[in-house]
Amino acid sequence: MFDFLENPCQALKLSNQVLASGVVMLLLGILLAYVVDDYLSMLALLMAHLMTMLGPTAIKLGYVLRLLALKRLSAR
Repeated sequence: MFDFLENPCQALKLSNQVLASGVVMLLLGILLAYVVDDYLSMLALLMAHLMTMLGPTAIKLGYVLRLLALKRLSAR
């Protein structure tokens, strides 16, 4: 895994994917947890609320990884 992150281009691609998945998780979680919550089971509602917490976490991790990758690309 760490060999994969040694290449800044691959790390940048991974960070973009993590950022995009975080945004999708956040938006889908908000939609499910607060808009269509009357139609969901308790387990689905719990998962929707978890997505509203895990989405921003993925966004933050992706952003930090992106900053590190861009810094390493500019140092070349």
